[in-house]
Amino acid sequence: MNLAHLLARTARVFPQRNAVAHGAHELWPYAELFRRAAAIAGNLRGVHGLRAGDRVALFLANCPQYLELLYGIWHAGLVAVPINNKLHAREVAFICQNSAASLLFVAEELAGPGELDGGWGAVTGSAPGLRIVSIDTPEYRRLTDGETIAVVPRAPDDLAWLFYTSGTTGQPKGVMLSQRNLLAMTLCYFTDVDQATRADSILYAAPMSHGAGMYNFAHVLVGARHVVPESGGFDVGEVLALSRHFGHTSLFAAPTMVHRLVEHVAAHGADCSGIKTLVYGGGPMYLEDIRRALEVLGDRLVQIYGQGESPMTITALARQHLADRAHPRYLERIVSVGVAHSIVEVVVADADGQSLPAGVAGEVLVRGETVMQGYWRNPEATAETLRDGWLHTGDIGVLDDDGFLTLKDRSKDVIISGGANIYPREVEEVLLQHPAVAEVSVVGWPSSEWGEEVLAFVVCRAGLAAPPAELDQLCLQSIARFKRPRNYFFVAALPKNNYGKVLKTELRSHWRHWADQGEI
Repeated sequence: MNLAHLLARTARVFPQRNAVAHGAHELWPYAELFRRAAAIAGNLRGVHGLRAGDRVALFLANCPQYLELLYGIWHAGLVAVPINNKLHAREVAFICQNSAASLLFVAEELAGPGELDGGWGAVTGSAPGLRIVSIDTPEYRRLTDGETIAVVPRAPDDLAWLFYTSGTTGQPKGVMLSQRNLLAMTLCYFTDVDQATRADSILYAAPMSHGAGMYNFAHVLVGARHVVPESGGFDVGEVLALSRHFGHTSLFAAPTMVHRLVEHVAAHGADCSGIKTLVYGGGPMYLEDIRRALEVLGDRLVQIYGQGESPMTITALARQHLADRAHPRYLERIVSVGVAHSIVEVVVADADGQSLPAGVAGEVLVRGETVMQGYWRNPEATAETLRDGWLHTGDIGVLDDDGFLTLKDRSKDVIISGGANIYPREVEEVLLQHPAVAEVSVVGWPSSEWGEEVLAFVVCRAGLAAPPAELDQLCLQSIARFKRPRNYFFVAALPKNNYGKVLKTELRSHWRHWADQGEI
């Protein structure tokens, strides 16, 4: 089993079908994409002397070369280590050193000291023996020429993708994803997310180093087109223009991206008919945001819930569930993350790992073919996260009688006040009902009296205000009094990582600093 066989199969069956476009410009049909990947594989093995299982890192913004490199790496029997192109040099150096990568592919625009705080010296100094190749050089162009080789055989449990977590609580950990894990994830796309066809285009507006890139497999399998925006990222106007140009376009987007798309379409009456499927995930999507997205974009949305440790494949909220407005529990369902993917088991468990009944909150556990092998060279973290065959996600959730999972929060974000659990998300949902509130994040703060108390960081819409008394009243109308925030702090923006997730640890740090400085 080698994922490269997916491309080889499609190239044989549909050799002249368009495979890759850069913006609206068609680049290569499938036969040429396969040839280029096979040539890269031959050069990685022959010129660079790499052997099966060696690691190759990619530090690139979204670009057409991403696909040919990924498939060239797998074709050669190697392991891909995609790295978020927004990371600092120290983080890149750690990943290259920790993974023992032999090669690092970069782009010229990311190679300068302005982007990497001192250039590549910090990286190569921490990872002796690492060779760096820019995709903008003749050296790289030679990689795509020359002798091709046959796909190197790999076993189902051989490592294919080494995915490094965001490292919000320490150094990032390398999630080991096997050939089997990624093929199982791919088949789940068809059963639980969407029916990709050869008439489709997959648009890479979110980072290809993460979830968006993992959706390439399903679309390679059916011979769909892969569209890389010329911007290399998410530009609302460009996304809409490309979707209209190609039609039948699918994309993965974080909630912040969905919000920007919805606001643009609503404000400008833009045509979104070219979008076939918008898969959202990677962070909480609040009820009012979901309702507005469905109203503005129509029934094009699908939600997935997953982690790097079980990529894109814990639960899915299907298009038909989001469209079933007549269902008596419609609102509860659309704020959930859906039901377990077809080939995994999902339970909500107590601290001892015992399954809890419907309606009772606990930690979300998952097991199945998509769950990682463990953390790279980190047996302690592996043992803590994988127990008795179950992946302990660290997320708190509730299952209903029909199997729909509603996430409350990360276990580390649950606020315990006076011995009672308060889930920040339920407070955030209430505060977002205020017309002046654009964004909000709720965190816990140490209290000598209650253990922790609730603090809300609020971003108001331009020109509007949300008086604390009105926010209090909203809370008192909807949730228990003890869950109401004790303090509101109004900020211009919430700190977020590159995938749009709010950094609650940074909010707590800001609050501590302001408190120490006597500014609050």
